[in-house]
Amino acid sequence: MKHVRFAYNGGIHQGVYENNTILKGTQEFNPDDVMFLSPVDPQGVGKAIGVALAYADHAKELKLEIPEYPILFHKMPHTMIGHKSNIIVPAGIDYMHYECELVAVIGRSCRKVKATDALDYVGYYMVGNEITVRDFVVNYYRPPLKAKGFDTWGPCGPWMVDAKDIDPNNVSLKTWVNGELRQEGNTKNIRHSIAELIEYMSGFMTLNPGDMIWSGTPEGVSHIYPGDTVVCEVAGIGKLENYLIAE
Repeated sequence: MKHVRFAYNGGIHQGVYENNTILKGTQEFNPDDVMFLSPVDPQGVGKAIGVALAYADHAKELKLEIPEYPILFHKMPHTMIGHKSNIIVPAGIDYMHYECELVAVIGRSCRKVKATDALDYVGYYMVGNEITVRDFVVNYYRPPLKAKGFDTWGPCGPWMVDAKDIDPNNVSLKTWVNGELRQEGNTKNIRHSIAELIEYMSGFMTLNPGDMIWSGTPEGVSHIYPGDTVVCEVAGIGKLENYLIAE
């Protein structure tokens, strides 16, 4: 089932996306008439954890060495926007790129769980686009807050899919820019699976319902510019589309 959060006629609603229609109870909405929002209310997000260099091929294309353990950072809730929303491009930058990711949303609280049981605590999955400006990535703090922390730099959605409907260990990820396929990978090649990430994270902190794990991106990132349309797809979930505009 696809769970969608949207704005319509001055209100914020939750519904189900089915057969190109949004249903809220018996009420139907045309998807073209609503504003898609982040499927999880950013105001209620306790933790959103990103994983840097989650795929060896992505680290290789950036010419970076990686440790054996997961490289974690905070994904700030204020960055999160929905499907078909605008991504703001600041002036004077040299290299801004997309990062298509599988995002896991925790469904039940967990602490010190083993990887063998960890997926039982995932409630939903969705698509994430981890917008990054490499100008702001320096060796002192990697990845720094500024490189991934501007308003609008965390598109996610277009909806959440029930965890039981997705195999997080084998889903393809693709990114198109203006209709051109630029990125393609599969979670079977991720360095640390969703289950392993939950085991690692829950080993030192409690994960609660609504917490997010942005699991990282494969190789294939490239520069994007104002005027571009970026579409990120995770198989079995859907396509997340966003538009770049100059600040």
